Amino acid sequence: MKGTSNHKVMDKKIAEPVPLGSYPPSDVMFLLKDISDVSLELATEEREEAIQSGVHYSEMLPVEYQPTEQYIDLFHETLQQSAKKVALAVAIVSEMIVTRRGLGCVLVSLARAGTPVGILIKRYIAQRYEVDLPHYSISIIRGKGIDENAILYILQNHGLDADLQFVDGWTGKGAIRGVLIDSCNSLYEKYGIRLNDDLAVLADPGNCAGTFGTREDYLIPSACLNSTVSGLMSRTVLHADLIGPEDFHGSKFYREWLDADESNVFIDTICPYFPSVVAEAKSVCEQMLEHTPDITWQGLRDIQSIQETFGIDNINLIKPGVGETTRVLLRRVPWKILVDTMDNPNLKHILLLAKDRGVPVEIFPGMTYSCCGIIKPLKGETE
Repeated sequence: MKGTSNHKVMDKKIAEPVPLGSYPPSDVMFLLKDISDVSLELATEEREEAIQSGVHYSEMLPVEYQPTEQYIDLFHETLQQSAKKVALAVAIVSEMIVTRRGLGCVLVSLARAGTPVGILIKRYIAQRYEVDLPHYSISIIRGKGIDENAILYILQNHGLDADLQFVDGWTGKGAIRGVLIDSCNSLYEKYGIRLNDDLAVLADPGNCAGTFGTREDYLIPSACLNSTVSGLMSRTVLHADLIGPEDFHGSKFYREWLDADESNVFIDTICPYFPSVVAEAKSVCEQMLEHTPDITWQGLRDIQSIQETFGIDNINLIKPGVGETTRVLLRRVPWKILVDTMDNPNLKHILLLAKDRGVPVEIFPGMTYSCCGIIKPLKGETE
């Protein structure tokens, strides 16, 4: 069985990757098919209606929100204020990866929020340990799974026993964590290859990741923007008409926005803080390894409570945490925003975006999250 499975992995024909994105090629290789010439963008309201009518979100793209000058200023201000905090979270996650997995693993970021975090981890480990880990960015899609061809490509290039460390930006209610676990089980059933489904994130307010920098729900500045902080790459796309059996999942490279790109600014602002956070990161890492934090999925329970309070049938309309709430305001049709308190310093950009879009903000104390975005149900108004 194992011989047959190995044969299936190594002989599977996969299209070669093409250069994509605005990061230096030494930082990351995108295992994505370039579909930049295809028009898939729908206006926010039109896309929302399609999603809630059953069209899968991966078959179309949102029109990317072009932030106001005031909002870009807020991104820069937040970045300056939180750079050291982000650097510490990167350092803690990196030290945990090295302690648990050694210096021979392959970093596999989940596009697109995982990509800048994977680059930061790669840079930290290169600075601190003088080891240049391979780093790929691949697609994972709720309801459809991880990009199998991308995984097989990595195994073909690094060996069947390659140790893959999956990386994402943050956790919400843990949906992608669940998809990753299911995808790894499915790959085992199909190919007999057991991948470690551990997910490394900077912030884990959902309490569902085993490797994290913090469980505080704070603003990671890369959540503020869309493609312009993710190498100018779109969300990933899986559309039967565009993606063939040998292809990776698709993505658009928005080359036309190079002048507005903040992707490398984000990375280059955080990396100089690495030397100053090493000692604290090692200390936190040691404590976490002595007393391994429980994976409680508390965040998901909070969401179920919100679901009951507001009578929301579809749990996917509730997007918890600073990162997910930001995304709701940037590319969905928000109904309301819940916050733990109005004077939470992590929520300045949320309040600014909500005001900009005329979305009501309500206080909902007692969440593990700083805030939560609720998408407007389009079939039957929720009062």
